[in-house]
Amino acid sequence: MNITGIITEYNPLHKGHIYHIKESRRLTNCDGIVCIMSGNFVQRGIPSIIDKWSKTNLALQHGVDLVIELPTIYSLSSAEFFAFGSLSLLNSLGIINNLCFGSECGNINILKKIAKVLYKEPITFKNYLKTYLDSGLSYPLARSNALIKYFKDNYEIKDILHNSNNILGIEYCKSILKCNSNIVPYTIQRQGSNYNNCNLENNFSSATSIRNHLKTSQNINILESILPSETFNMISKKFSNNSLVFENSIFPFIKYKSFTNNNELENLPDVSEGLHNKIYKALEESSSYEDLISNIKSKRYTHTRISRILCQYFVGLESYDSYTLRNLPAPYAKILGFNNKGREILKEMKKSSSIPIYNKLPKHLNETLQLDIQGTRAYSLLNKNITPQADFTTSPIYFK
Repeated sequence: MNITGIITEYNPLHKGHIYHIKESRRLTNCDGIVCIMSGNFVQRGIPSIIDKWSKTNLALQHGVDLVIELPTIYSLSSAEFFAFGSLSLLNSLGIINNLCFGSECGNINILKKIAKVLYKEPITFKNYLKTYLDSGLSYPLARSNALIKYFKDNYEIKDILHNSNNILGIEYCKSILKCNSNIVPYTIQRQGSNYNNCNLENNFSSATSIRNHLKTSQNINILESILPSETFNMISKKFSNNSLVFENSIFPFIKYKSFTNNNELENLPDVSEGLHNKIYKALEESSSYEDLISNIKSKRYTHTRISRILCQYFVGLESYDSYTLRNLPAPYAKILGFNNKGREILKEMKKSSSIPIYNKLPKHLNETLQLDIQGTRAYSLLNKNITPQADFTTSPIYFK
């Protein structure tokens, strides 16, 4: 079988995602699509607007054959570890031939070229990076500037590094090298509005703009022409019974947590240089999630990094050896759902995979899996339809 992997978050699934699924199938001429999907928490450091089982249902309705959960340790990490966790998981399955992802540039060769520099880290590049970091720039900006200088101010490179999907694509290509994988990468040029665009558009609105509208407006009907009908119907139902989840809902929990124990933040993998003190002070002084982010954010610490740290703190990553865990390849594949073709793929995968595949949780839980369960428990505080034990009681979805 010729199987293509895709890496997604579906927060929520929109028309651009359907385009990606269809184009991945066409471009790679594959027999099936395996989707690695973030669960209840996503890479930009926020809880998923709908739960992972609802997202799985939508994915299966729109052409994905098999959905596997990306462990929380990777889904709540920077692009580098998010990509590494996803790619290591696909690679370990032993059945994935291709990886297809969206990017703003649509040029796989140039993304691979940049990835090779990041993987090999030539001394000239490392020196440029150190110089920019020493000047006080955030790591993403310092790395971007170092790459631009390494490629001698190439304007094409400069444009590529300004877009989030390009950066993630570079990390996927770098992870293929890191895992010594035979998976072949393909990229599809992203259609419609930019990932961070907050304005709704008729054809391809970004997930950010959709979430922003749901958070700030009571008029949900405007989304009917923008979202796939299945997504709109699901979102409408959850909107009506007040079970959509937004990032500001974690605020009272982390504020209270900081009152009861104020020496845990420094154990989070993305906290350094005394940042924990600044966060504790901001938690004490802020009256809302938005105020909190604003009071912490700086030239060195980006909005996304801060929101990711706060979400890690909410879930409880400080109680785990997070730094070690995210540097290790994914240790298992947890199945969220499949269709008939996915069932066939799963059967073959069980023969070829070098890691255990779980339809239900095993008796003995490794630390990465314990963290997934902790993530669902934390998410149940925000979503009244999810129980703390949902990982133990919910079977994979079979979409006929």
